[in-house]
Formats: sequence, structure tokens, C-alpha cells
Amino acid sequence: MHQPLTSTAVKIATAGRGGAWYGGDIHRAVIKFKGEGEFSGKVDEAELQALYARAIDPYFNLQAGLRYDIRPEPSRAYATVGIEGMVPYWFEVGAALFVSEKGDAHARLESYYDLNVTQRLILQPRAEIDIAMQDVPELKIAAGISTLEAELRQRYEIRREFAPYVGIAFERKVGQTAGFARAAGERVKATSFVAGVRFML
Repeated sequence: MHQPLTSTAVKIATAGRGGAWYGGDIHRAVIKFKGEGEFSGKVDEAELQALYARAIDPYFNLQAGLRYDIRPEPSRAYATVGIEGMVPYWFEVGAALFVSEKGDAHARLESYYDLNVTQRLILQPRAEIDIAMQDVPELKIAAGISTLEAELRQRYEIRREFAPYVGIAFERKVGQTAGFARAAGERVKATSFVAGVRFML
């Protein structure tokens, strides 16, 4: 079901992320997926990344590869390079740069933390910021910080290599990106139920 909660235009939807990697401690192939849609089945956002990751020290990996956005339209492909790793106090952080075949560039910063409730039950707060280097009117994105997202996941590790999770995510478009959304009659805030699985091959 897709309905506003308040006059500030909040939506309730479903969202999910998935990821898998194959390889050793130095070299890995990585797949990432991110999607969001309505309960009715309409997909609003769908993103797939295929990456090569190489350890550059015991705590950080350099990643490079391709990203393809199936939704929203028009679909767009990006070359991507980024870094992921762990900083003191066991916070996982990541930063990525995406450059599309049209020449527009975007950056993404994210961080999360695993809090062990039990040996198998893990609570994970997560935050993400999307930044555009220039206006991309066809995608309703303006230069600067475009989207802020906060998420809380509850993961259950059936095995360390296989862990389904559920949670809730809050997303807000900001700045002129929010203005583009309002002009198109779209919501600038979203509350989503999150579900997915984390697995390693």
C-alpha cells in the first residue's frame, strides 16, 4: 500500500539491499543490490553494482567496477570507484564516486555499526548521503547533497555466511532535489520497511 502518513508527504514502501562477494582476503568479486518499491509491486528504484575489490591494508578495500540503475528511468550506467573499511570503534565506512556515460558524477558516503544483541542477533544502524556534482534534470537531481537516508536493521545470522534481516528506513530529498520532486508531484520523504539477506560465497 502506498499512502501519505502526514501532510509533509511521507510514503510507506518496501526497500531492500543485498550483497555477496567471492574470493579471498586480498582479491574479491563483489555484487551489490539496492531497491525500493511500493507494496503494490511498482519498483521506484533499482540499482545493481558489480565490483572488483582489493585489500590495500588490513582494514580497507579499494573497489572499482560498474553500477547500473534500472529505475528510475531513464536507466543509466556508471563507472564506479570507491573505498570501504573499518575505522576505530568498529564503525564500517564507505565512499564511492560514480560517473555515468552521460558525464554526470555522483558520490555516496555511508556508515554502519554492528551491535551484538546475542551471538546471532545483530542490530545495525546505518546512514547514507548521496551527493551530486552537477544538476541532472532528467533524473530530478540537483547539485549538492541530494538525499539523506537513515536505516535500522535487525539481522539474524543463521550462519555467518547467511543472514536475513528486516528493518525500517527513512529517506529525505533535500535542497533543490526536493524542489524537483515537489514540482513533479513526488514525495520528498519516505518511510520504508526493509528486508533482505546478507550472504557470502
